[in-house]
Amino acid sequence: MTNVDNFKSFVRKNPRLLTHVRNGTMSWQKFYEMYDLYGEDENIWNEYLKSSTEEKSSKEETRSAGKTLSSIIEMAKNIDTDKLQDGITSIQKAIGLFGDMLTKDSQSETSTYTPRQIYRRFDD
Repeated sequence: MTNVDNFKSFVRKNPRLLTHVRNGTMSWQKFYEMYDLYGEDENIWNEYLKSSTEEKSSKEETRSAGKTLSSIIEMAKNIDTDKLQDGITSIQKAIGLFGDMLTKDSQSETSTYTPRQIYRRFDD
């Protein structure tokens, strides 16, 4: 196994590392560098591999913090405005086409156009 594969198996054994990456306190690159330098058995991992009671309290804090206004603002910052504008434009086009179909149907019923006879001239 390569060192990367060993690191992957270490992460699978210790899923608590995932919470640090999701919170943004650490990155996978930093964890891999620590693993590459110190390995699995060093005391450096104690900070990141908390006990289950500490993990439960941190999960509860995360849930309560997830509902705050700041988390909503963070989500709004991550929205790609170009994609949002493209989506809104396509919805507007679909609504316009649907509206045009409805108005054309109602106009065709009330049309007063009477076609000319085929072999008739203008002065007849």
